[in-house]
Amino acid sequence: MKKPIVGFMALVMAWAFGGVASAHVTVQPAQAPAGSYQVFTVRVPTEKDAATVQVKVEVPEGVEVSRFEPKPEWTYDLEKDADGKIVSVTWKTTGAGIGSTEFGQFNFQGKVAADAKELVWKAHQTYSDGSVVDWTGGAESDHPASVTKIAAAEAASGSSAESGSTPERDPLTLSLAIAGFALGLAALLVSLIRRGKKA
Repeated sequence: MKKPIVGFMALVMAWAFGGVASAHVTVQPAQAPAGSYQVFTVRVPTEKDAATVQVKVEVPEGVEVSRFEPKPEWTYDLEKDADGKIVSVTWKTTGAGIGSTEFGQFNFQGKVAADAKELVWKAHQTYSDGSVVDWTGGAESDHPASVTKIAAAEAASGSSAESGSTPERDPLTLSLAIAGFALGLAALLVSLIRRGKKA
């Protein structure tokens, strides 16, 4: 009886952590109201043995970025257009960077335009070995750009869920929660089987 249970646990773990293995650079929240002020979070997982040492994010049309949260051992450089609008930000490490088993987060503030429909965040991740991963593709590509959907201001004001004030659940957190539930269920099955044998 133990072999089927072990196989079941392995299958569940492989499914649950499949999303973690394919994690990519994202910008949260996944949805925001038009015309709103938001704190955006760039989440950067390292997917190589080399450390992440630089992250560049292109600021899309439809959002006006104004402030950045300081991050220890990281600096940031801004690129602006002729009108003074911030069009990209590049974070560079002054330390070891984001290691192979780590992820980092970078926060900044901005205002979503009243007529915005979606924000497509193109990112460029540089590793300590000199390689660069461009997260600029479509949703079905291996390296998709992160997208923030914009809800109409009047529709978004109805509830906190619709307004996007509650961030979308992180895929990593969801995967870990599912895996924990599956392991607990498997442990319960093992316990019941052992009791049945004793009886």
